Amino acid sequence: MRMTNRWLAAAWVAAALTQAVRADEGMWLYSNPPREQIRAKYGFELTAEWLDHLMKSSVRFNSGGSGSFVSEDGLVLSNHHVGADALQKLSTEKRNLLKEGFHAKTRAEEVQCVDLELNVLQSIEDVTSKVNAAVPPGATAEEAFKARRRVMAELEKASLEKTGLRSDVVTLYQGGAYHLYRFKKYTDVRLVFAPEQQVAFFGGDPDNFEYPRFNLDVCFFRVYEDGKPAKVPHHLAWSKSGAAPGELTFVSGHPGRTSRLLTVAELEYLRDTQFPYVLEMLKRREVLLTSWSQRSAENGRRAKDELFGYQNSRKARDGGHAGLYDPAVMQAKIDAENTFRARLDGRDEFVEAKDAYRKIAEAQAEMGKIALQARLIETGHGFASDLFGIARKLVRAGDEFVKPNGDRLREYAEAGKESFEMDLFSDKPIHADLEILSLADSLTFMAEKMGAKDPLVQRVLAGKSPRARAAELIEGSRLTDVAERRRLYTGGASAVAASKDPLILLARSIDAEAREVRRRLETLDEVKRQGHAAIAKARFALEGASNYPDATFTLRLSYGVVKGYEEGGKQVPPFTVMSGLYDRAASMEYRPPFDLPKRWMDKKKALDGNVPFNFVATHDIIGGNSGSPVVNKAGEFVGIIFDGNIQSLVLDFAFEERQARSLSVHSAGILESLRKVYGAKALVNELVATGHKH
Repeated sequence: MRMTNRWLAAAWVAAALTQAVRADEGMWLYSNPPREQIRAKYGFELTAEWLDHLMKSSVRFNSGGSGSFVSEDGLVLSNHHVGADALQKLSTEKRNLLKEGFHAKTRAEEVQCVDLELNVLQSIEDVTSKVNAAVPPGATAEEAFKARRRVMAELEKASLEKTGLRSDVVTLYQGGAYHLYRFKKYTDVRLVFAPEQQVAFFGGDPDNFEYPRFNLDVCFFRVYEDGKPAKVPHHLAWSKSGAAPGELTFVSGHPGRTSRLLTVAELEYLRDTQFPYVLEMLKRREVLLTSWSQRSAENGRRAKDELFGYQNSRKARDGGHAGLYDPAVMQAKIDAENTFRARLDGRDEFVEAKDAYRKIAEAQAEMGKIALQARLIETGHGFASDLFGIARKLVRAGDEFVKPNGDRLREYAEAGKESFEMDLFSDKPIHADLEILSLADSLTFMAEKMGAKDPLVQRVLAGKSPRARAAELIEGSRLTDVAERRRLYTGGASAVAASKDPLILLARSIDAEAREVRRRLETLDEVKRQGHAAIAKARFALEGASNYPDATFTLRLSYGVVKGYEEGGKQVPPFTVMSGLYDRAASMEYRPPFDLPKRWMDKKKALDGNVPFNFVATHDIIGGNSGSPVVNKAGEFVGIIFDGNIQSLVLDFAFEERQARSLSVHSAGILESLRKVYGAKALVNELVATGHKH
């Protein structure tokens, strides 16, 4: 991390002491936008109409990431790396869309994605009182969890039946509030345009989380309804000039997870236990897939997207872990927590909040005792296989869907059944050789962690080596056949029980242990949730409700200015330009990953080298914001988030704006590329069509 301990510690103190919003901080709920802060600092008024338009122009990719509508005909813009999952599933050995790119010159050429679901937020309802009222007084933690799960499932089902919209109850403030989010769902999503990955992710892993950058990290899709392009009433107009230095801009996207409201005990657990485990697993998987990819071009194609995911996650968590190991950072957090707890002393109304810290610490310690087993057998780190995941879903579907809706595991609740089935019956390509490789390595990892003599490990391996067992399981399974999945799913528990598929038998054999460790974790998590709810209540009482919750992969609004920063005594400018791409490639002698597609070399002279390409700003973002639109005060599209710099990795735990920056592709750079490199005239015309509807 390239920042001083003293400065970073000060940032933590300021953030943790009061959670008062400083600078351009905040991943804000659309139901509680930072109107006063923006009005006071920038003199700009967030109107209800402006917010509603931006909210309904924003898109969530259920595969992970964000996007936006950029035409009235359902055209969606996101990042290439967000769309990579869809590109990978559409690719074949003879047609590598990730590497070669894709351009549908007419709508008839647009290709339907395999299993992509897009969600657009329509409304938010505070259901905190309903969720809390469902928990009977004096209930044990396990009883409280079940009561809460039951009412959340009922609220979601009732909302779906009433509105027809996807309905999710979202936990906020770690249990301090519950909101019902309603989304319009699109499942007929078609690929329109993607550049070559080499220019979308120019610089590869070495330049990831770095700046300056020169990436065309964009991908266009279109949503369809009834076989025709959907007419969307809200979409973003394309700015004629794009982002300008010092300009106030906004980001509307879906940050995945932050940990800013966690207690010291929880942060210490992340530092000492969770991060080391996760990093070990990520680095192991990265080495495995890198080695396998280098054996043949086809191996590399099959593993490309998954490998990128591991590399990206490893680098992000390395940065976050480094922050937690900084003594100044942790001491600042300890001091801030102690100061807040001192404010609760002697006040009867805050007794529960005062005691919550002890309860959270005790629950976290108990969770630590079973976390390894939970990760390996319930989360599935010991069974890294798409086919095993399918087998587990089939085994549990047979048991869960016969239960009352509120008594099911959350992922089997009625409101999410359509999305569950879409994923289960996806005909995405599943490669047996890659499945065997991944499963064998994860079985080895599980044996190493749990011990070769562990009864469950011995039962899973069945007297064979991890490699031999993985081959036996994958080669003997029929679950690659979607028709077989449907047969087992439709037949329910009896069909699953009668199945001799080795992966079904394996999933059934460990299900009791997996469910039990999950039950224990959920019960302990309820203790923590109740503790955080008490702390949040006290914080609201002392500081007001003008704060934002941690990220939850739901739509948030951030704001900031286009602004460079100082690093190593030098000023880093806010923009890069198109010519910089070629300069960077030449300076690295065009060695991978700094080589350029032939198309880009051929079109070099046609491009205006002074057109802005990428830019940085002070937006508060985190993973999941990838693909988020950046808009100006007029609500016009001026850029698209694709990354943060290395200094931004601390944003998981605390906001800072001295050096931390969001990275975006500039709207002018997108148009310049589409026009002069790809000759995408129809797509450009659709983007720059004047006017938008409110």
